[in-house]
Amino acid sequence: MTDSPDQAAVARVWSGMYDLVLRQEDRRKEVAETLGISFFRVKALRRLLAGPMTMRELTAELSTDKPYTTLMVDDLEQRGYVTRSVSPGDRRSKIVALTPAGTAVAEEAERILARPPRSLLALDPADLAALDRIIARLRTPEEPASRS
Repeated sequence: MTDSPDQAAVARVWSGMYDLVLRQEDRRKEVAETLGISFFRVKALRRLLAGPMTMRELTAELSTDKPYTTLMVDDLEQRGYVTRSVSPGDRRSKIVALTPAGTAVAEEAERILARPPRSLLALDPADLAALDRIIARLRTPEEPASRS
């Protein structure tokens, strides 16, 4: 029988991970300022790195509404970052694709966002190795508990 985890410690660790990774407001601000467009538009460009999408797919990926997606794509198209074309399979549907300039902007955003925070770079090698092992363990799917 294993001891149950200290719930307060679990909550602290989760909160710390959340703050470190998900609340990168400074990084988002840096991306927007460096690229000269809103972070939400950058998010759209980053989604399109995987390949062209219909307007409907892009709307779903961004969890926004159709009118806002249209406004955003209009702006990105005017900036030369995307093209919009009629879908060959459904003429009512529009396909959004990155231009070479849009790809470059999205890739620059990826580089900025992938840069580790200073606090991680400053870790002692032994602490970094321990954290690496812990993260690998956390990413491994749990095995279902056996039923007796």
